[in-house]
Amino acid sequence: MTPDKVQRVGYVLKKYPRLSETFIVNEILAHESSGMCIEIFSLRHSSEELIHDMVKRVKAPINHLYKDEIGITRFWNLVKECADLFPTLWSALDATRYDNAKLTYQAMLLAKSIKEKDITHLHAHFASSAVNVARLASKITGIPFSVTAHAKDIYSNNIDKTALRQSLNDASAIVTVSDYNIDYIDKHLGGVGTDIKRIYNGLPLEQFIFQSPEERPDTIVAIGRLVEKKGFEVLVKACKLIQGTRKDFKCLIIGDGHLKQELLQLVTSLDLTAHIELCGPKSQAEIKRHIQQAAVLAAPCLVSNDGDRDGLPTVLIESMALGTPCVSTDVTGIPEIVIDNKTGLLVPQHDAQLLATAIRHLLDSASSRVQLATHARQLVETHFDISRNSQTMRSFILDNTESTLNSNTYARTPVQVSR
Repeated sequence: MTPDKVQRVGYVLKKYPRLSETFIVNEILAHESSGMCIEIFSLRHSSEELIHDMVKRVKAPINHLYKDEIGITRFWNLVKECADLFPTLWSALDATRYDNAKLTYQAMLLAKSIKEKDITHLHAHFASSAVNVARLASKITGIPFSVTAHAKDIYSNNIDKTALRQSLNDASAIVTVSDYNIDYIDKHLGGVGTDIKRIYNGLPLEQFIFQSPEERPDTIVAIGRLVEKKGFEVLVKACKLIQGTRKDFKCLIIGDGHLKQELLQLVTSLDLTAHIELCGPKSQAEIKRHIQQAAVLAAPCLVSNDGDRDGLPTVLIESMALGTPCVSTDVTGIPEIVIDNKTGLLVPQHDAQLLATAIRHLLDSASSRVQLATHARQLVETHFDISRNSQTMRSFILDNTESTLNSNTYARTPVQVSR
């Protein structure tokens, strides 16, 4: 996707910006540095008070596609406007059978913006509401769309697989963030005809300076939303086991979420208030500082009761780039980056005993920390450079976009996988 061919790309996002989605900001910044012109379309208002400094470097304007109350009159007035602009509107609306009125309204707003801003391609992050809006706007305008599939958008038990399969089929290209995801989509969404390519989330590595973990205090850090799939309850129980042999360690859990009170109660009930601190959300600069001051990054991810799970947590990539050894679980795409006893330590999900053993080993052994961290940084430099990965993404989407425009059809060949 070079600037002279695809000049204006609309990024369709459920909510922007979000503290937990730095990977999207990194991607947009990398695209902009290549010369691409981007417009951001947000379906919901971001209610987070803390915003990472990196967001301020994004040049792309933010277009808000949300309304608190749409109303019948406003809805039908927009239908009439779009019918005058797009002769294909009525046939395109047939594609809304899986969508609600609000998503249809947002898709029509997006379609108007596509025409007004001369947007030539849409890209949706997450194959959920964002891709539904992008898909319908694509059908209304004839502009191709692509999608990056991540985690909850393909794993949750509540997903309408028929609707998801249709959205993916209509995309000109699908990007996903791990080989595991490709295999999962192929197995559970058989019949998807669009090309699928694994492109790892990347980092601007010049901003993530490696520091040797040889001299670190007995500090464990864990970062993420306080939700079931992050496995922080298991981490708290592991800390109780560590407490039996180490009396002076600290564990910092950074993030916010609906399980905060449950975790606080568990910490209190296990008499761990002297060791575990729930720190709340932090800026990117503060997160980097906490990572580089810790001996271990713990990411005890698990598959939640509703099927949700992490695809490949960005915090693992960040920690490995910065030089902090990681302990994580053998869930989804994590073993693709945390290679046991080479670039980190892996334990089974839900296993507090083995998690405690792995963490304790890294607290005890400076040589193990250094060895794992060195290999981890090498892996990150090879596979997670945002400049290279974003270029791969631009090329992949461009090739498939041109094919879509030339064929002028949504008929697809059988799935083709690129890793």
